[in-house]
Formats: sequence, C-alpha cells, structure tokens
Amino acid sequence: SDKPAEATIRAWVRLMKAQHRALGSVESALKAAGLPPLAWYDVLLETERAGKEGLRPFELERAMLLAQYNLSRLVDRIEAAGYVERRPCADDGRGHLIAITEAGRTMRRRMWPVYARAIEATVGQRLSGKQAATLGELLGHLIDEPS
Repeated sequence: SDKPAEATIRAWVRLMKAQHRALGSVESALKAAGLPPLAWYDVLLETERAGKEGLRPFELERAMLLAQYNLSRLVDRIEAAGYVERRPCADDGRGHLIAITEAGRTMRRRMWPVYARAIEATVGQRLSGKQAATLGELLGHLIDEPS
C-alpha cells in the first residue's frame, strides 16, 4: 500500500500545524511592533550575509528560509522601501545582483529582537533545551539529503 503509517501521518499533521502556529506567532509579533513581514527579514538576512557584492535572484531564492513564489515582487517592495538595491551583474549583462543597503541592515537589526522573542515564546518556552536539540536533530533528518 502507498498509504503512510498512522504515526507518519500524525507526525506530518503536527509538523504542519506547528509550522503554521510558529510562523503566525512571528508574523503577529512583527506586525504588532510595526515592522515588515517575516519574508522581508529573510531577504534582508540573506542579502546581508552575501556581503557587498550581493547575490543573484536565484541564489537568494535558494538561500531563503521561506518559500517565495513571487520573489521578484517581494524584492520590488523591499527595494521601494530602500532596504535593498539591484545592481548590474558583471558576469551577465542581462542579470542583476540584489544587495542590502545600510537602511536594510538597520531594519534587519530592528526586526531581530522581535523575531527572537517570538522564537523563544513559541519553542524555547515550550521545550527544554534537550527537547529542542532532539527536535532539531529529527527535523534535520527530513531536511538533509540522504547519503
């Protein structure tokens, strides 16, 4: 049978519910603080990590924590706010790089404490350190490519 075991289905449902709740908690906290949504943080973090050169849109999409089906529109909005800029790509005359601005660095630093508190409230206050480590290890099995 192609049907997963009941334990597998239960794990899947709980994983999806936990993700939904955790992301909702973070989004609510950011909104209450008058800050941009979590996807903006993700873009700002990855462009900051890329350094002064920035990164290509496909590299940004690959690096992001959150799935972004409309990355171009998201970057357009973040660029309009002055937090990232597009630059010509020396390797590809038709392509461009996305780089964080100083205003973007400042916004990411403003967002982090709110994001961190939401992570702590959602996970840190509900699991012991050992439980969090175990959960991280188990989820790693779902994320890592089989060897």
